[in-house]
Amino acid sequence: MSEFAKVSEGQIGFDRVLAFTVPEKNVRGRVVRLGPVVDSVLSTHDYPSPIKHLLAEALVLTTMLGSLLKDEEGQLTVQAQADGGIVDLLVCDYRHGELRGYVDYNQNRIDEIGSNASLEAIFGEGYLAITFDLAASEGRYQGIVPLEGGSLSEACEAYFQRSEQIPTLVRVGVRTTGECCVAGGLLVQHFPDGEEGGERLHIKSSEPDPHWEHVAVLAGSTRHDELVNDGLTLEQLVWRLFHEEAEVRIEPLADLTRGCRCTAEHYASVLSRFPESERAEMRDDDGAIPVDCAFCSKTFRIAA
Repeated sequence: MSEFAKVSEGQIGFDRVLAFTVPEKNVRGRVVRLGPVVDSVLSTHDYPSPIKHLLAEALVLTTMLGSLLKDEEGQLTVQAQADGGIVDLLVCDYRHGELRGYVDYNQNRIDEIGSNASLEAIFGEGYLAITFDLAASEGRYQGIVPLEGGSLSEACEAYFQRSEQIPTLVRVGVRTTGECCVAGGLLVQHFPDGEEGGERLHIKSSEPDPHWEHVAVLAGSTRHDELVNDGLTLEQLVWRLFHEEAEVRIEPLADLTRGCRCTAEHYASVLSRFPESERAEMRDDDGAIPVDCAFCSKTFRIAA
């Protein structure tokens, strides 16, 4: 069996992310499928169905974007903040395979939206901020785009087009059965001179690039049921899309887990930076400072 044919093999399972490249077309991508991890994140709050669907989509996007980081200690944060809609705040982050997420929404207005509501109905007016925090000396950089389009996936595509000038295609699928949720996604990007740099496509030429147009058509044919089909390996999905290409390289990345990094020690360290006068105002009748973690729905009581 050739090395290329081996793309069709792989593990059947959840909570995996697979990196791939199509060198001849200067394309890189990520494909992910979440199962128990997304269930664990969703279980921390009694979210209604539309909010579960939204958060599951956001977790897939965060996984794909976060897995682009080459710095294992780096963190990717996706934050949608808005006014006038059902959701005021959505935030997810990824660090070396660890995922967490939270949605703050108006429970009294949740009946106003259906399961396939538009971004405008969910958020009203707002923005999507994508922040890369790099542990190395490169520091932090952030891109912000309006919350526009039919979905968070479309807003992410707009982010890469406006902030990074990288042609990007994103597909996400979510399937909920009872209390179980499966969410999958595909991200494909074009680098005209390879992944390691070079001129961006729109700078290099105003004409459409035939390599990218070809790959975008193939990737765009991905069906919702393929993304959430746990009987189809991620490797097989890549094979279905690109089996006619001369070479496809794949690399399984870190296993995915739910990772809330809150600890009493962490919060004590944060509170120690506040002046004593402010800490005094935070203390309850027992002299402790209660701190709620929205990500894991726990309350920590930090001793004075």
